[in-house]
Amino acid sequence: MRTHPLKSAIAVHWREHASLYVFVIVLFLMGVIFGAIVVNSLGFSQKQDLYYYLAQFFGQVSKDNVASAHDMFRQSYMHNVKYMVLMWVLGISVIGLPVILVLLFLKGIVVGFTVGFLVNQMGWKGFLLSFVSVMPQNLLVIPLMIVMGVMSISFSLRMVRNQFMKRPHEPVFPMVMRYAAAMAAAAFGLLVSSAVEAYLSPVLMKQVVKWVANLIIIIM
Repeated sequence: MRTHPLKSAIAVHWREHASLYVFVIVLFLMGVIFGAIVVNSLGFSQKQDLYYYLAQFFGQVSKDNVASAHDMFRQSYMHNVKYMVLMWVLGISVIGLPVILVLLFLKGIVVGFTVGFLVNQMGWKGFLLSFVSVMPQNLLVIPLMIVMGVMSISFSLRMVRNQFMKRPHEPVFPMVMRYAAAMAAAAFGLLVSSAVEAYLSPVLMKQVVKWVANLIIIIM
């Protein structure tokens, strides 16, 4: 039975980069844990201030007084693409390798802090809200960022080997083209995640906020 070329390419890619994937995933999870820990280190007044803005936001959601889906889609896509392009450029620059690791760690902190704060302040209601507001788009964004991070780190390491190790050099142009193709594929995937964030998540949030409205104190 013949293996599909795409499946074969993915299998080869995984075998070649398995250790990097493990490292990047562990780094990201460390960021998530650190973000959750930061929530517990906040003072009472800081938590109250953040909760005030959060409650106002959910109040606006329940009243449909939020930005248009088109604006949300554009803002979400531009934010994520800029983040991804930055990693891509840092991979080409070679010296930006440590910064790629920092960006992946920071992404984990943001996710961990957001979910941790919601759960810390609202208990099970916060978990439910984070499930519909944070998780849907991040189920796509996080894997894409992890893959792009691995590709950027791998590209950097290959460029270093080409420059400093006494071994036959790998042709640079095909490497750059594969790297650019990976960025293009990631950018396309972000279209889907941004559409989810702009068109699906607000609907889910509105339903959840209405469902638990009698249990959430909305500060106007």
